Amino acid sequence: MTAPRRGTPDFLLLFLTFSLVCFGLAFVFSASMTYRANDPGHLAVKQAIFAGVGTIVMFFCMNVDFRKFQKWVIPALFVVSGLLLLVPLVGKDKNGATSWLKFSGFSLQPTEFAKLLIIVYLASIISKKGDRFQDFKRGLMPPLVVIGFISALIMMQPDFGSTMVLLLCAMLIIIVGGAQLKHVFYLGAGGAVFMTMVGMIFYIATEGNSHHFTRFTAFWDPTKDPNGTGFQLLQSLYAFGHGGLTGAGFGQSVQKLHYLPEAHNDFIFAIIGEELGFIGTLLFLLVYLAFLWRGLIVALRCQDPFGMLLGVGIVGMIGVQAFVNMGGVTNTIPMTGVTLPLISYGGTSMLTTLAGLGILLSISREYNKPEKERETKKRA
Repeated sequence: MTAPRRGTPDFLLLFLTFSLVCFGLAFVFSASMTYRANDPGHLAVKQAIFAGVGTIVMFFCMNVDFRKFQKWVIPALFVVSGLLLLVPLVGKDKNGATSWLKFSGFSLQPTEFAKLLIIVYLASIISKKGDRFQDFKRGLMPPLVVIGFISALIMMQPDFGSTMVLLLCAMLIIIVGGAQLKHVFYLGAGGAVFMTMVGMIFYIATEGNSHHFTRFTAFWDPTKDPNGTGFQLLQSLYAFGHGGLTGAGFGQSVQKLHYLPEAHNDFIFAIIGEELGFIGTLLFLLVYLAFLWRGLIVALRCQDPFGMLLGVGIVGMIGVQAFVNMGGVTNTIPMTGVTLPLISYGGTSMLTTLAGLGILLSISREYNKPEKERETKKRA
């Protein structure tokens, strides 16, 4: 008996993914062309390498039945936990956080892998527990312990932004997975109290001089210290102002000329706003929203509970990170140092995002099976 033929991947999602990757590579090149005066394409080439490897990973995940990831998630969590434990010991410090492991000129950020693995883990355990997940002790408590452990390892770096993204994605899957609302409320309140206590302890230990706390003070009033804590944010806002309605033109940004630090990374959205203007930025946002919407449709169409929760979690991970990044750059929320998925410079972020999208495309292949095979499966 031959195995049933798998369906085709969602080509619209695939097209939107490649469009955003190409768009991101173009703006990484534009934003980083002054990073090295004698090699303007240095960072763009590195990002293109990661995009190429990520594409291979995406196609691999797309051609693997998404259910098989349930078998691999526990061993993968042990590996990533080991890497997270290693980071504070031998990791590379950048902007007040030791989040990177360096290998032969390339930096690896284990936190990015942890986000995706927590999503796979939660989708797996919730789908297995079924109705038992609504019981706090037997259903919700075990995954909370795992989430808390991974979050604690990330906080050791310390990386508040990634911890917040991980917890928000976990909360999304828990809600969609059918947890009781009172448990969700208690969980949210407890999490807020815990984060506040950790923040206070960290504030006292660093005497309020940590890079993370200066971001909060800059959020309230960036003009209070325009040459210090508020410098990055003010330069970001200047970029949007310079872009105006139609933009300065591709490659014509002024703020990337060493006025705006991390222009190719955390603040790449500001360069997009400056070079494309309000109209171009609006079109970019519409494409990004269409990409997220299509991913959500793919997830919700899946009849398998594990696949549906997994898909929602992946889309949520990308959407939450995008909101946190763009919200910080525009001073809508405090800056947290989270990258803009598929757009910002960052090899590990690109690899993880494309791997997640590969899993999402694998889920779409389940839904797109030929009608005859689907009907045969139902009768059987």
